Amino acid sequence: MATFDPEAVFNVVDLAGVLANGVIGGAVARQLRMDPVGFLVLALTSALGGGVLRDTLLQAGTPVALTNPAYLLAAIAGAFVAYLIELKGKWANRFLIVIDALALGCWAATGTSKALTVGLDWLPAILIGVATAVGGGMIRDVVVGRVPAIFGGNTLYATGALIAAVEMAVLHRVGLPNVGMGVAIVTAAVVCTVARRRGWKLPAPGEWSVRLGRRPRPAGPGANGSAGRRGGAKKEQQGWPRPRFGKVAGLRTWRRERPEPDDDARAGNR
Repeated sequence: MATFDPEAVFNVVDLAGVLANGVIGGAVARQLRMDPVGFLVLALTSALGGGVLRDTLLQAGTPVALTNPAYLLAAIAGAFVAYLIELKGKWANRFLIVIDALALGCWAATGTSKALTVGLDWLPAILIGVATAVGGGMIRDVVVGRVPAIFGGNTLYATGALIAAVEMAVLHRVGLPNVGMGVAIVTAAVVCTVARRRGWKLPAPGEWSVRLGRRPRPAGPGANGSAGRRGGAKKEQQGWPRPRFGKVAGLRTWRRERPEPDDDARAGNR
């Protein structure tokens, strides 16, 4: 009876993720109305960019995407599918989301495991794992002149890769790499799909930011507490108020309707 080989399952998930990300890269090319060369370039970048970035940073030989022809064939197949078929159906979209989420955990765990194998500490190994998982999509967005989607405004994606990388680092340290790979794949898939379903996002800067109010101005230099010229209460007047005769009601009317003096008054004035 044949024994169960978890490595074969991980390879299948890995190649399925390459295919799915090739389709996603081709979908971006279709949205931007590119030619077949654009489809091919974006599919290869989206599907293989993270692994090439990982192997380049680790300097552990030629990138696996260039030595194993299955990766290139899967990415090219994804570009071909996206070029021929416009995937707009609900079930096609859900299928791509699930496959991409499974591949996200697989790539995060693979990057973390390879980094630990070459002797890196746990923190840079986790960073390598996250870069492996999200690097392809980030490079694809930069190539087409977009802000990478992982930088905000979308549901949890890089967070799922971070959780998967941490789990892989812990289980790899205790001598359970295959268990870590499986747990990372399942966890990332659950986090990403549920976040997509529920609309979970990381908080924006204005939601949890603490705003410091302005420092209140002093009441004033005087001992009576009068405020300054700006920002305080109106300065208290000293002495009698200044008369404003022009606004006295009825003053002009009284002057206009004043009675003329009679003849006796005129004679007395003479």
